Amino acid sequence: MIYTDRYESPLGRILLTGDELGLTGLRFAEGGGAAREGLPQGAETRGNACLDRAKEWLDIYFSGRDPGFRPKIHLTGSDFRNRVGELLCGIPFGETVTYGWIAGRIAAERGGGRMSAQAVGGAVGHNPICLIVPCHRVVGADGSLTGYREGILRKKALLELEGHDMSRFAMPAEKKR
Repeated sequence: MIYTDRYESPLGRILLTGDELGLTGLRFAEGGGAAREGLPQGAETRGNACLDRAKEWLDIYFSGRDPGFRPKIHLTGSDFRNRVGELLCGIPFGETVTYGWIAGRIAAERGGGRMSAQAVGGAVGHNPICLIVPCHRVVGADGSLTGYREGILRKKALLELEGHDMSRFAMPAEKKR
């Protein structure tokens, strides 16, 4: 059974999904992944213990504090995407890493060689549990705020909420038309 609930955040409505094993999705409803993908068929619109715990986490997070716990999550992607998600979960509140850093960690786990930062970027971009699996904490090697499926302005706002000195980061230039 898949359960859904909503959460009103300062940055917009959030849609949460979960199953008996944990949280499976957390996306902004406007302009993000949920708006494009919709809900799974047969989802029940009601909370469960997992979704309630995620909403508790969100209350603390949006007050500007590190919640100090992570609700139970259920990553449902490929082995590669799930490993990227696990590494994302290890990025502490108030810190950032680069796509290259994640690629280097995975390459080392696989016994050396190279791992494409672009492949990591693709996995980060498909993260279904934003905020709690903190993909907003991944930045470009040059400090650019790239690749946030929920919107670059939200990524900036989330990093500011966590106390980052935003002068270290660059907003992407607008694309020429």
